[in-house]
Amino acid sequence: MAATIDPSVLHEVALTEAEYALIVQLLGREPNPVELGVFGAMWSEHCSYKTSKPLLKGFPTSGPGVLQGPGENAGAIDVGDGWAVVFKIESHNHPSAIEPHAGAATGVGGILRDVFTMGAFPIATLNSLRFGPLDQARNRHLFGGVVGGIGDYGNCFGVPTVGGEIYFEDCYTENPLVNAMAVGLIRKDRLMHARAEGRGNLVMLVGADTGRDGIHGATFASVELDAGSEARRPAVQVGNPFLEKLLMEACMELIDQELVVGMQDLGAAGLTSSAVECAHRGGAGIEIDVAEVSRRETGMGAYEVLLSESQERMLIIVEPEKQVHVNRVFRKYDLHADVIGEVTGTGNLVVMDGDRLEVDIPLALLIDEVPMRYPEVVAPPAPDDVEIETGNISIDDAFRRLMGSPNLGSRRSVFRTYDHQVQNNTVILPGGDAAVIRIKGTRRAIAVSTDGNGRYCHLDPRVGAAIAVAEAGRNVVATGARPAAITDCLNFGNPEKSEVFWQLKESVEGMADACRQLEVPVVSGNVSLYNDTSGVSVWPTPVVGMVGVIEDIDKITRAGFGAAGDVIVLVGRTAHELGGSEYAKTCLGLVAGRPPVLDLEIEKRTWRAVLEMVSDGVLRSCHDIADGGLAIAVAESCLLGGIGADCGQLQAAGLDIAAALFSESQSRFLISCAPGDLEKVENLGREHHVATTVLGTVGGEVVKIGSFISEPLESVRRLWDGALGSPADLGHG
Repeated sequence: MAATIDPSVLHEVALTEAEYALIVQLLGREPNPVELGVFGAMWSEHCSYKTSKPLLKGFPTSGPGVLQGPGENAGAIDVGDGWAVVFKIESHNHPSAIEPHAGAATGVGGILRDVFTMGAFPIATLNSLRFGPLDQARNRHLFGGVVGGIGDYGNCFGVPTVGGEIYFEDCYTENPLVNAMAVGLIRKDRLMHARAEGRGNLVMLVGADTGRDGIHGATFASVELDAGSEARRPAVQVGNPFLEKLLMEACMELIDQELVVGMQDLGAAGLTSSAVECAHRGGAGIEIDVAEVSRRETGMGAYEVLLSESQERMLIIVEPEKQVHVNRVFRKYDLHADVIGEVTGTGNLVVMDGDRLEVDIPLALLIDEVPMRYPEVVAPPAPDDVEIETGNISIDDAFRRLMGSPNLGSRRSVFRTYDHQVQNNTVILPGGDAAVIRIKGTRRAIAVSTDGNGRYCHLDPRVGAAIAVAEAGRNVVATGARPAAITDCLNFGNPEKSEVFWQLKESVEGMADACRQLEVPVVSGNVSLYNDTSGVSVWPTPVVGMVGVIEDIDKITRAGFGAAGDVIVLVGRTAHELGGSEYAKTCLGLVAGRPPVLDLEIEKRTWRAVLEMVSDGVLRSCHDIADGGLAIAVAESCLLGGIGADCGQLQAAGLDIAAALFSESQSRFLISCAPGDLEKVENLGREHHVATTVLGTVGGEVVKIGSFISEPLESVRRLWDGALGSPADLGHG
């Protein structure tokens, strides 16, 4: 059957001519305009993962503690004592590039709904952010707007923002990355699923009214940004955190009273994707009438109602006899609860607008028949295998530059705008390796962290992605937590470019290998492609959200040095590995060489050694050594502990001095212990075949490292605190 259509119509819904021809073939007819919009949304990269899905099958997704892997709104793991932790990370990159405050705020709102849709009460949010250099006004505007949006939504909703990461690189100037992670807690036998089951059960749309904001949001996230992207401002949603708080409370009450069969939030593609995915998971059909949807704008047609991405809305499946009880709950919170349809046995999505049939499509065509894309894989030329040398910069100058650099400096001006203590469960606050949140009524806690390094992935995406997993694991290990599972957000450029698809493939395989060997399954995640502006791609930036389990909250460790006289010990070995390092970029102006070598067997042994040290109670502090190397880790532990250190026993041991201080060799920790516990620390290192090297002692008001660096602690603090400017400079634009 020949199929012809105006290319501009297809561009509006981000479909190709070949995809349109396939739709006509599968339907046996041409779709009407509303149906075409439904196909465009459901076949978009954002909803269907048609480029990445074949690669994602390589992730390990199961394990002893996994209660829910990928496929639901969020993943869930068993953390003991009958509790489950639910978590996921997602991107809101394109909206944040156009409207930074609203884009970031609704990113937080969306990921919170993913968690409480599962029945879990949100207990924490984190983020991972990338911007261009702050000396450019637009980047500072984006930075301030995103930080303001994250803070405003989380603070108003009443969930603590407990951690995150921020990097600044040229490649993110036109296309910032805004990834939001949410964590929730639930009794493990109360997990809710997003399934429309039970023929004749009611389909209810609850929460906010539906408006025109966010229409084509899913397709907007599936194309490159360009000079015309400003015209897509209507695709950026508008959030209301106070309304979302009420919606969450109502949904929690429904679950507690066992009033719902299934629940699905309205995110990308709005009512369309929530209805389709919910019914498909339940092996059912669904019929809805958009005339029954409460609206805040007049003149909205079926197309707009179906594809609106208005926030703070939820689709729930209810047995008819329980409708009166559901209505009572939503009246209590002054929220809409509209019956808009029912579950059927047809296997089709049927949409009415009063008496008018607008859509009749088999669900399988919208989910199972999405044409997968297999772009050509072409590796770019390998980067020059150069060894980064010291150059003419002095060690003192290098240290000062690094301590005051935007990528390494204090984030206090950012996280002080977030409420990180609401709910009173945050035990370790932002600024260390990972946040720790207690599970009330138990001795348990969880540690959470986000991590990624676009520079490493730019130089070697397979190694860089594996390091992201290992680094996130070290962050939680440093608090005494056992790494349990991850969620991931894969931020890449246009996958239709063969080199970008190669980056994606290499990164996924690197992450999968690291997760298998380190025994941390992937339980949820998100893929964000087409992070290009005017043909320029961001660096491959896979971000890992790690959750670790702490069985005894009294045994947690912190990154700051604790007491004068404690012994400072390096765990692990340092090699000349300055490729892709902060030292090379900040001090030499180079993004070159190869990332550090990651030996996953050594990484695993190091985790075990440190966790046993924590369990045995012999550590006073523990800090992961990462960006900036050993010298920066020592300074950070001094700053976080408010006390100096004399690491006068550090020897370069045949290394270039800059490498000894600033190398980013993997699988290393900086720890401190009481002098009487040093022998135990060294014995545990030997038992696990992990090197331990005494560096010096805690004390004084100077940061002293070998004979190379000696800086007053207060001078170091001024550099560190001033890296991002004053809080007022953020502007929250």
